[in-house]
Amino acid sequence: MVEEAAAMGAEREARACEAFYGAFPIAQPVLSCLSCLRQFARSTTRRCKDKHLEEALLLSRALGEGLRALGEGEARPLLRCILAFQMEATSSSSSFQKLEQMVTQLAVGNEALLAQEVGTLMAGLAQQGEVLSPGNLQSVCMFIEESSLGRQHWQQNLSLLLQCLATTLHWVLQSQPGGTWGYLAVKACLQLFQALPKDVAPLAWSNGGKSEALQSLLGLLLEVAWGKAPNKDTRLLAGTALSMLVNTAPQPQCGASAVLALFQLPGRDVGELKFGELVVEAPQVLEPDGLEKLVLTRGLLTCCKTDILSCQLESFTHKACLLLDVVFPTVCALTKEQDCHYYCFQACALWLQRLRESLPALWHLMGTHILAQDTQLLQQLTQMVWDNAETPAEGVSEFIHSSFRLLLEIYHLECQHFQDQERPLYQQMLQRVISMPWQIKARYVPLCAIVPYVGSQQVLDAYPDLPQHLLSCLSTNHLCPAAAEVYKALVRQQCAEGQRGSVLVGRWSLCWLPLLSQALRSPLPILHGNAANHLLTWTLRQLPDAQAPLAARFGGRDAASLRAWVSLLKAQKSVSGALSLRGETLERLRCCLGAREDGVRLSAVALLCCSPSTNLPLSGIELRLLREFLPLNLNCGSSAFRQLLQAAVRKALVRLRDSSLAQLRGKVSRGSDGAGQLAQAVGFVEWLLQLSITSLSPGSNYQRKKTALLLLAAVLETCTDTWSPDRKKGQPPRTMATLLSYARQSGCWDFFSQPNLLALLSCLQDSTNEIRDLASELLVRYFPPTLPEPIALALFQLAQDALSSPRVQEAEAGAVLMKTILQKSDSGTIKSLALEAEAAPTLPNRGLCFAQHLLHMLQAQYTAACQDLLQAAASAPMHGTITALRRCLLQVPEVAASMQAAELVQSWQELLAHLVTTARDITSFLLGTLQSQQGPGATEQAAAPSFADMGNAIGSLIMLGKGQGEEEEDSVLLSEEHSLILTCCWVSVKEIGLLLGGLAELLLAPALRDGLGTLLPLPTLQTAAKVFQEILLRCRHWGAVEGCSMGFTKFCAALLNHPDAELQAIPRTMLEQGLEALSGPRSSSITRRAAGFPMLFLCIVSGEAPVQARPLLTLCVQTLLALATTALPQDWDQTLDLPQVCALHVLQTLVRGTGLGSALLRHTTPMVALALRGLGSPCWAMRNAAIQLFSALTSRLLGQQRSHGEGCQAEGMSLPAFLGQHPQLGTVLLGELGVATRPAPGVLCLHPALHAVLTLLAQLQPGTDCPGSPSARFLEPLLGLAGSPIYAVRAMAAKALVPVVPVPQRQGLLLQLAQQLPTTPEQVCSHNTLHGHLLQMQALLSHAPGIEGLSAEALHPVALQLEARGWLLTPAQRCPLVRAAFLQVLSLLPASLSSSFTQSIRDAASTELGSLPLGGKRGGAELQVGLAVLHQTMARFVCNEAARLGDSGWIDAVCSLLRQPNSYVQVAILSWVIDREGETFKDLEKALGLTLLESLGSVLQERKDKEFLRLYLEALLHLYRDPSSWSQEASCKLQGSSAICLEMLLDMVEAECPGPDLLFQAMCATSLLLAHRLEDQDSTLVERWCRALEVCSRCASSEVLRLAAARSLQTAGADVVSQSLGAASLIPVALRLINVGIHLLQDEDWEVRHEASGFASLLWPDPRLPLRDGCVFVQDNVGLQRLLQLILAEFGENPETFDSLLQHLPVLDLRVIVEELEDNRATSLYREDEPNIFAEPAVLARQLLPVLLQLLERAPTSSQLRASALRWLEAAGPSVLCDLQYCQHHWSPEAAAHRGMKALGCARLQVAVAVLLVRAQLVARALHLLGENAITVPGLACDTQDLEQKLELVQGLLAQHGLAPTLSQEKVLKEPGPLSGAA
Repeated sequence: MVEEAAAMGAEREARACEAFYGAFPIAQPVLSCLSCLRQFARSTTRRCKDKHLEEALLLSRALGEGLRALGEGEARPLLRCILAFQMEATSSSSSFQKLEQMVTQLAVGNEALLAQEVGTLMAGLAQQGEVLSPGNLQSVCMFIEESSLGRQHWQQNLSLLLQCLATTLHWVLQSQPGGTWGYLAVKACLQLFQALPKDVAPLAWSNGGKSEALQSLLGLLLEVAWGKAPNKDTRLLAGTALSMLVNTAPQPQCGASAVLALFQLPGRDVGELKFGELVVEAPQVLEPDGLEKLVLTRGLLTCCKTDILSCQLESFTHKACLLLDVVFPTVCALTKEQDCHYYCFQACALWLQRLRESLPALWHLMGTHILAQDTQLLQQLTQMVWDNAETPAEGVSEFIHSSFRLLLEIYHLECQHFQDQERPLYQQMLQRVISMPWQIKARYVPLCAIVPYVGSQQVLDAYPDLPQHLLSCLSTNHLCPAAAEVYKALVRQQCAEGQRGSVLVGRWSLCWLPLLSQALRSPLPILHGNAANHLLTWTLRQLPDAQAPLAARFGGRDAASLRAWVSLLKAQKSVSGALSLRGETLERLRCCLGAREDGVRLSAVALLCCSPSTNLPLSGIELRLLREFLPLNLNCGSSAFRQLLQAAVRKALVRLRDSSLAQLRGKVSRGSDGAGQLAQAVGFVEWLLQLSITSLSPGSNYQRKKTALLLLAAVLETCTDTWSPDRKKGQPPRTMATLLSYARQSGCWDFFSQPNLLALLSCLQDSTNEIRDLASELLVRYFPPTLPEPIALALFQLAQDALSSPRVQEAEAGAVLMKTILQKSDSGTIKSLALEAEAAPTLPNRGLCFAQHLLHMLQAQYTAACQDLLQAAASAPMHGTITALRRCLLQVPEVAASMQAAELVQSWQELLAHLVTTARDITSFLLGTLQSQQGPGATEQAAAPSFADMGNAIGSLIMLGKGQGEEEEDSVLLSEEHSLILTCCWVSVKEIGLLLGGLAELLLAPALRDGLGTLLPLPTLQTAAKVFQEILLRCRHWGAVEGCSMGFTKFCAALLNHPDAELQAIPRTMLEQGLEALSGPRSSSITRRAAGFPMLFLCIVSGEAPVQARPLLTLCVQTLLALATTALPQDWDQTLDLPQVCALHVLQTLVRGTGLGSALLRHTTPMVALALRGLGSPCWAMRNAAIQLFSALTSRLLGQQRSHGEGCQAEGMSLPAFLGQHPQLGTVLLGELGVATRPAPGVLCLHPALHAVLTLLAQLQPGTDCPGSPSARFLEPLLGLAGSPIYAVRAMAAKALVPVVPVPQRQGLLLQLAQQLPTTPEQVCSHNTLHGHLLQMQALLSHAPGIEGLSAEALHPVALQLEARGWLLTPAQRCPLVRAAFLQVLSLLPASLSSSFTQSIRDAASTELGSLPLGGKRGGAELQVGLAVLHQTMARFVCNEAARLGDSGWIDAVCSLLRQPNSYVQVAILSWVIDREGETFKDLEKALGLTLLESLGSVLQERKDKEFLRLYLEALLHLYRDPSSWSQEASCKLQGSSAICLEMLLDMVEAECPGPDLLFQAMCATSLLLAHRLEDQDSTLVERWCRALEVCSRCASSEVLRLAAARSLQTAGADVVSQSLGAASLIPVALRLINVGIHLLQDEDWEVRHEASGFASLLWPDPRLPLRDGCVFVQDNVGLQRLLQLILAEFGENPETFDSLLQHLPVLDLRVIVEELEDNRATSLYREDEPNIFAEPAVLARQLLPVLLQLLERAPTSSQLRASALRWLEAAGPSVLCDLQYCQHHWSPEAAAHRGMKALGCARLQVAVAVLLVRAQLVARALHLLGENAITVPGLACDTQDLEQKLELVQGLLAQHGLAPTLSQEKVLKEPGPLSGAA
């Protein structure tokens, strides 16, 4: 209200000014200035305010001279007016400063008058004894801070201001302690102490000048700091204010004494505080939370004077100061707290910063080192920083970074000051960094800090694995920035060490070239992108000569080389500013633009578009390449590709725009080249506009439409003059109108034409939210403010119909249409719409009209639903109207603005009250309906109904709606009637939750509170709260619960952050009611059967402001913990939910809630203890809930999870850091381990919580090797678990041992474990213990990829101990599992074992495996558990050694094992082959491949085991994945059996049903064999293979089979096509294969298209010639273009070609489609999906048209082709002519006037029209070319000219209705698209 009064005052003063200066000579400039100020006051966005204020400031400078010529009386009105506007701008510092500049300029010569006016204004703010309002406090703060006259006034009236501040703060703490009022009061105190220290000082430090008001204010500030104000920010600000008051002390010792007293205060029970001459009582707080220490410390370190912090404290016996002896111990204690991590570590960094500033004073005071090596201070400081280096809290990492940097800088300065040569801290820190695992982010921060002090070479020598570790970090998002900083620090240091030129580049190459090369060539997008973005460009800026060695690494034609090469070019262009595209570079760039990999194409197009300068024009070749590239990349399936493509194209458009503006401004020479560039730029933008519009057809797939909308957004954003005040960047240049005028004179850039409008309106009917919302945004933001009235009327009718559709997508489309109509209409349009009778004429605002109309619709639908819910759900469901209300009320800024209008408040209040009441009635009705409750007297059920209850209720409704007396026959599937009712209920309930939550968020927002508080009065909010409560307690559909929860969270947040105590109490009351319901008895389940109940608690506590203490969260968690720990009743019923189980489920929901963040960390220890205790409960439900809670807690405790695209999957937190952050939790975990390891003789004790504890520990990383590490306590109990009788415990204990043992200690522990192994069978006491020790050794020796293991030399003593215990591998050890574990340990030490022992292992394995009979079963021997595991382990060991050594003996042994009929061994070897993807062992692979080929026939004949056969074929295909792997020797192995194998494989594919996985392998194996016997091929086999491909490639086939067809086509298809060029018998098969390729290149699965594009790539540029230098695999659209070009070039004369291509043109009945579209029958809930949603028949038809036309051109010279064309003309010509005549009549102006806009969004109609137009052009061309032969065709009573004219007429009519492209769009579609140069 204060701001409103200020605004009214400013307006009043402005009117007075206008009246006063009307007759003065300066009237005009005054009026202009006032106009700008008024616009400034009315504007709602920051950019608009700044713009108008800048204009006013410029005018005031010119106005000052005229004003100075007048007297004081004439200047007073204007100065008073500007001061009034300044009072209104106190919430913005920048605006206030500009107004201060204005008033200062205008008052030159009248300074006394200005001071008088400011004094009068300030005097009105503070009256004696009054409470200052928030607005007045803000004004006081701003005038003290920014106005010299304001400070002068308060300096003269200091006592009054102190008294007012004390009165205000006292009142606020009593009545409203949690709002912003208290914050502003404390801020005013801070500003006062800071601005007027000399005036405040006597009042605090002088006995004679002591101020009672200041003394009272000091006591109040202490109360705030101690927690009387719950807002954390207010408390922290109070600490700063207290420190600022300390700064007023006349002597440093006085201030230090006061600070010391403050720090001693929290420890006192009662007493007083003496602060200078001020004496106040210690603050009395009922429940101190310990935050007061942080408040004092942070405030002191933020602003306390250095001399106060470093002066000597007299009360200490030694030389002491505040900084070292008082503040530092407090900082150490704070960093160990569980709360406020951010502020605690900020205090740590601030302390180090103040220490650095105070070093000279401290050296003078102490007289010696502060951070000497043996001082306790250095040890505590380093320990504190290291212990908290891994804190996952957001924002802390930056403080840790600065702490390390400051610590080393301080140490360096001190060593310099005392001239110390020995500096051991550097080496200690470096060694500690090296000893940490690479996954821990904290190791890289100190490494960056160390480099400048020790030098780059010393770091690299001490840490040789650093480059490899940095490479691993680059593939992990959260580690990448830290790794990049390390790289930059080292390279920067190398440059600073004095070397230059080639020497420096050579030194860089030696260390970093392999790293950068490997990263840039990586197939991992994250690794490549991070290396290019973070390292490459920076490297070239630092070392330009590094470009040559990098380019030499990227010369290949593989995808990795191309990707890296383009990235290098882009970096080079960004550094040098220009790049020459010609010759080999241009040809290679074309390859990249057509490459199969998205990343390569994106990098290439980004290279074309980017430039260091935005006004550098694109060259002709760049524009030509973009024109070729963009049409072929509109339907890419990757969302990231689309976004990045839009960003690249936006850069190109900005370059075109800015360079064109430079041309028009004459900054570039106006030669012919300049004019050509301008025309080129305008033409390209026009082409891109038309391309985007034509791609928005409903017949296009989602990917194409989304890309087109993004490109259209880029065009409109860049090339229009639409100014968007809410955007900080991207505003159009001021001279944009010049370029627009030039373009429109050229007939281009008609952005808002009718065809463009219709294209966007068609998108509003799309089935996806993304397309609808983006199209609506473009219409609203850029198009003219009002739609043409006919279009608006038709759209409104379409929206009305869509809102009544039961389909959710159509109803949502109707809601978007309604919102768009509302935003694009004026009062005249509103009057024309068929709104409800009560809405249109009586309401003055269009938003209010629309809302009233929709509310009436909703009430009518609700009434219909009450009468017959089944009929209403089918014809008028409510969810569409509710969605429309939500969008119109919450997403239209004009509606929100109208709610602020005073004259509309009552109307809006009435409407919102009716809306909330209607929402309540609908919710009760729908939820009651699903519980079989009918009528108002039905009692509410506390819990959601079961599935059976809902089914019975819906069944009754269906019978009632159909008028049946008996139930229908039961069915497993839900009927459509069931689905209709469920959809209506759940979607409506979800939308109600979103609507009510959004309303509360909008209308209770702080910015709108004062003016709109009455729009949602308390009764209305209480009704809304009951609606939420009812939904969450009685709903069990997760989608509805999730949507409602989003709204309820907003609702609670709005209430809890509102200053009204009654509103704040609503969520608390609901929470208390929920907790009471949770603990009370009930008859049915809540948590398991109603997903909404736990969400009730989560939404309430998530609504609390993060800056406050979260009392509701604390209450909720503590109550739940107490409830969950109560004992179970003795007679509990497992069919009901127990309160303890419910409490666990709610806790789990709270932990998984993303909105709570680190607020739950303080409660994690008791929750973990509770979960572990629950795992041992006798109740199954309790155990189930406990394990879910423990899983959620584990995810929360371990911090950020790795994403699937990252290279590293391991978590990054170490065990010591984990225990340091949660010390009490470590005690809990250790206690569980201790209980599990206590001996219990004779009894098998189960410990349910043990496995969970071990799982948690196993997910951590090992820490550093430092004495006293908290993780050392876990070693003994984990080693003790090796003897557990439970296998799973032994295995998990071994994994948990890894993070406990630091890497430097592993050798000693491994040696200890090896020595404990028995040397003879007689020494075995326990096989469990023996097996457990082996598992532990295996876990310690196995390291994750990228983690350094122990060297072979270090492991040699361990290997010697194991060799001495070799009997464990022999049959003397009776347990096969122990033998297998021992062999697995040995396999991890290959380089440490002696050759003789390795040979003995092979002999033992050969003996063991060679003695096995058929099938691996011993005849009369007993069956041993684990024997198969042993045999498979032995087989894998032999394979590993053969691969490692490459020895022929080992390779023969593997092949021999593979030939043996032992299935276990064979499966082990085959699995080993398949698992080694990415690794290459040429000799072994060759031998294994020949062995598999040799046995292939027998394996196919036996076919005893489908899984074995699948593995066999997969291994074979893996070994021959590279075509070069096939040798002459391989062909010889199949000599004579190749045809037989092919026959058997084809029989399997054709006749048998082996399952999709085996069928996949069989198809691919068939293709592999066929590809290598085509020279002596059997045409029958090829024919059968081709038929199988056609079957598998159908849309109805499974994805696996389509992928098999695509891969098979790539393997052998190209060879068949090549052979057909010399063998006429194969031409029909070749054409069929190309047709299969065309089908597969349009498949909806990306991987299928990816494989099919390989087939097209292998046939280019000449299928007759072998490929040279490898093959660049192309993108699927490029592949499709190449196949069409291949057909024209090689098969154009074949008579079957024309018919085969016509198969791709779908035949659709246009009349039937139109009749179905215009039929007003009830819409079915479900629509049959297209078999291939990615395929675009209309686009393909346009692509085929030029090919078919060129084939027709050959008809006159080819009799066979002429006959084919004539047959097609006879079959298709009459129907095409008939359809054209139908279109001409149906869409004629007379007939189309009464048709709506539904056809605009119909995809089937658009496809039918597009295909019709293509077929019509073919018919017209055939008539022309066939001449007399075509005259005799029956049904074609027209000639070519008549048909062409009819076609042009029809196309024009269709284009007017948005159903066909216009002539300008047709030109774009006919432009050549293929990248003909991409070879």
